[in-house]
Amino acid sequence: MSAEMKDYYAARAKEYDKIYAKPERQQDLRAIEQWLPSKFAQRDVLEVAAGTGYWTQFIAPAARRVVALDASDETLSIAKTRPGVAAVDWVVGDAYDMSLGEQKFDAVFAGFWLSHIPLEKLPGYLRYLNGFLKPGARVIFLDNLYVQGNSTPLSERDAAGNTYQTRPLADGSTHKVLKNYPTELGLSDLVSSFSRQFSYTTWQYYWAFDYRVDG
Repeated sequence: MSAEMKDYYAARAKEYDKIYAKPERQQDLRAIEQWLPSKFAQRDVLEVAAGTGYWTQFIAPAARRVVALDASDETLSIAKTRPGVAAVDWVVGDAYDMSLGEQKFDAVFAGFWLSHIPLEKLPGYLRYLNGFLKPGARVIFLDNLYVQGNSTPLSERDAAGNTYQTRPLADGSTHKVLKNYPTELGLSDLVSSFSRQFSYTTWQYYWAFDYRVDG
């Protein structure tokens, strides 16, 4: 994670969960909270960019084991207070350079992380992630759909096609944040070299991409 992104999420930690309080998104959130846990039933799960642990609290009770990694002490300090996460192994670390030793997992979850990875780095990043996975492992990415009039407007696009938002925080600071909105076709193409099983699910404000790593 870039230094700028790490600083942004550290500064945002105390107000991050406001995003889950938006009234218009409650129906989607309840649906995803019901949909997600069974996908990880009795699996050894690596959660990348766990943030404040909002999704960890739903995954952990269903999983056999959860290792939850995030770059920010500030967000993980909030995550550790969630219900149902007493057995989670919390790791402060860089999602691009995860110091997890020889551990192998049969599932990965990343919520609102894929959209922050530069497009040019995505293929290499997924190959790196696969190095921590057992054959047949399940990977689920959850992220935002762009909804006109509700999502933060895009303020910039770079030469590689990455898009950016300008985000204000309660302390008065503003931050330029990389935020991409991949398509179903783009995601399918991205994993086609190592997965023959994948699916794309949408709600009004969110999407999930679920794939299995070929054995």
